[in-house]
Amino acid sequence: MRFLEGDEADDPILSVVNLIDLFLVVIGILMIVIVRNPLNPFSQANAVVIENPGEADMRITIKQGEELTRYESTDEIGEGGGVRAGVTYRLPDGRMVYVPEGEAP
Repeated sequence: MRFLEGDEADDPILSVVNLIDLFLVVIGILMIVIVRNPLNPFSQANAVVIENPGEADMRITIKQGEELTRYESTDEIGEGGGVRAGVTYRLPDGRMVYVPEGEAP
């Protein structure tokens, strides 16, 4: 009896089977991570991912269908070429009223 147990312990094929089981578990975990990622290529849903919010190296990634758009922050202050179009007032009941500026029609 003792000789039979020794042969099973020294069988190299058992080590290979254990490695295959380990790789199957790793592949399963990686597939779950890919499916749970909001930017996965198999999903058609729209998503917005903000990395490092409020930091100097903040990045925003927007996924619309199959299109990905990435915006990265810089230390520069943005400048616009627009003009003031009007004023918005908040009423006591919470409503917002927009009053355009310019010449009256």
